[in-house]
Amino acid sequence: MAIQSTITLNNGTVIPQVGLGVFRTPDGDTTVNAVTAALEAGYRHIDTAMIYRNETSVGEGIRRSGVLRDDIFVTTKLWNDDIRARRGQDAFEESLERLGLDYVNLYLIHWPADGWQQAWDDLQAIYASGRAKAIGVSNFQRHHLEELLANSDVKPAVDQIESSPQFANQELIDFAHTQDIDVEAWSPLGGTGGTLLADPRLSEIGAKYGKSAAQVVIRWHIQRGVIVLPKSTHAERIRQNLDVFDFQLSDADMAAVNAIDTGRRNGADPDDFDF
Repeated sequence: MAIQSTITLNNGTVIPQVGLGVFRTPDGDTTVNAVTAALEAGYRHIDTAMIYRNETSVGEGIRRSGVLRDDIFVTTKLWNDDIRARRGQDAFEESLERLGLDYVNLYLIHWPADGWQQAWDDLQAIYASGRAKAIGVSNFQRHHLEELLANSDVKPAVDQIESSPQFANQELIDFAHTQDIDVEAWSPLGGTGGTLLADPRLSEIGAKYGKSAAQVVIRWHIQRGVIVLPKSTHAERIRQNLDVFDFQLSDADMAAVNAIDTGRRNGADPDDFDF
């Protein structure tokens, strides 16, 4: 099994620092095979969502892997339509049914859609029931977190946000960390159709360590203390994305990756989205 590192969340739940993301991974054999390949490679963290439409396949991949359920960290998310319709608890039950699981390790509000405050009450009830071992949010800006923290007895365990060398989002990460909220990075390699991995600066850094541009970026996230969710459907790339624990970027190389930041998002703005 590949070496893996973990982070202990603010409620004591332990999360593997690298997980397999399955955003835009088609339902059916593609997702089943990706999940199985990841678990065989040593991953113990799978991140899905209702809106990805592949929860059923994620659950099937887990079962086919033969890895014990209690050894796998599974995340899914409450979608915006269900937030607005105040269907938090019903939507959670439906996700569990699709996954074929009795519990998830982490349940997130996917975006700060209208009604997210009520949705957080639903997540607190789910957490109290033990069917989600931790709860958190995704795409919350600082002002969303501040509102939540001022009005909740339960602190979110994580905020899953867009972060890559092109859009580091470091100020938000720093604020979350001051509040004992861990951060997960989605689109950590720059997103679908992006140009990040073709940046020669990353290739040059990778050459020093015998690593690919993607491995350099994943290592950069790890050294920032961020939980990273690279996605792939190719077994060899899935394995490579976890092969990042046998080297450490120097301070100079970390600074060189930091310098790639453009300040521009590749994804939607949490303060201005229309879905």
